[in-house]
This record gives sequence, structure tokens and C-alpha cells, in this order.
Amino acid sequence: MKPINLNQKRKEKARADSRARADANAVKFGTPTSLRKLDAQKKAIEVTRLDGHKRDP
Repeated sequence: MKPINLNQKRKEKARADSRARADANAVKFGTPTSLRKLDAQKKAIEVTRLDGHKRDP
């Protein structure tokens, strides 16, 4: 069995976390304002449509 270097594993995990955070920020901040507003409007319409289909208890 080969020993593992814990420092390397820790750094690999940190790099992976950093990449994931960077990808999330690219999605969040990488889109133009007009597209974000359009997306928010579509989401709001979908929520109101979904709420309109709820049944009263």
C-alpha cells in the first residue's frame, strides 16, 4: 500500500472548491443584466402560475 501525502490531498480539495466557487460566480456575474432580469421575470411568472394551481385546504 502506497502512503498518501495529506498536504497534496488538502490542496487538491481546496483547488476543487475554488473551481466550483469560480464556476458559480461565472454564472452569477457573467450574464448581462438584461438576461438576468428576463430570467427573474420568467421565474416570477412560473411561481405565480404554480401558486395559482394550489388547492385550498
